[in-house]
Amino acid sequence: MKFSLTTLGVSSASPTTDRYPSAHILNICGRLLLIDCGEGCQMLMKRHGFSLMKTGGVFLSHVHGDHVFGIFGLMSTLSMSGRTDPLHIYAPEAFRAILDFFRGQFLERETYPIVFHPLVSDVPETVLEDACMSVVAFPLVHRVPAYGYIFREREPGLNVRKDAVSSLSLTREEILSLKDGRDAVRSDGTILEADVLTYRPYAPRSFAYCSDTAVFDALPDIVRGVDLLYHEATFGDDCAGKAAEMYHSTARQAGQTALKAGAGQLVIGHFSSRYKDPSVLLEQAREVFPNTELGREGRQFEIPLKRQL
Repeated sequence: MKFSLTTLGVSSASPTTDRYPSAHILNICGRLLLIDCGEGCQMLMKRHGFSLMKTGGVFLSHVHGDHVFGIFGLMSTLSMSGRTDPLHIYAPEAFRAILDFFRGQFLERETYPIVFHPLVSDVPETVLEDACMSVVAFPLVHRVPAYGYIFREREPGLNVRKDAVSSLSLTREEILSLKDGRDAVRSDGTILEADVLTYRPYAPRSFAYCSDTAVFDALPDIVRGVDLLYHEATFGDDCAGKAAEMYHSTARQAGQTALKAGAGQLVIGHFSSRYKDPSVLLEQAREVFPNTELGREGRQFEIPLKRQL
């Protein structure tokens, strides 16, 4: 039941010799989801042991180059490798023209369906829901239309308490009823209450991705209570004015958002190339939100299962 984020590219617009542009892998129960696809993304995926062919979906925040330049290479390699499974891409409507250009100029043989899901809503919207998870896209505040994402595990089914099965000699029909959340009534009138005799085996886990964006008042409420929050920290306190001008965030502002949202852990990334050592950004974020970590190439952040009693 793995739920983890691996940060691959954590640089902003200009890559450095040791930092690639935005690209991340989210593993939810074995499903590999790619979040942003900056230049060199497929090389990073291979380097860190992720199968390109197992990419279960692509979620692009916006169409600035440092978040999408890697998509041409990835889609070309998937075609040359003979992929047949559909590739679902979630991105702002502006990505449609990029996709059409790619298909017309570079995709000689489309071996797999490319399914584009345009994001156009100005309010949070569920864009994917299946037996494993749900994904909500929500608008950010940037120079072009941009979206963040919240990934949540689906709530697990009810389990019947083992001690109750034996002590009450529950029948198969009673167990099925309780697991369905329905009270069971015995022939003598005894009511077996589902609320008392069942439990959720674990609490659903959640991850929110916020890049690129300026801070805005509604954001903490949108991502409230997530177990893990990835938030851009392009600049430090020394460039707070530039952050506001460019519709980006500082590390301290990322920490403030995590604090207000009641997040479990904060990971910061999307560092400006002016910061050769981003540890200064980590220090500033931790002054506000101590449970902050630096994203870096290949670093994995796992959300442990929260067992229920």
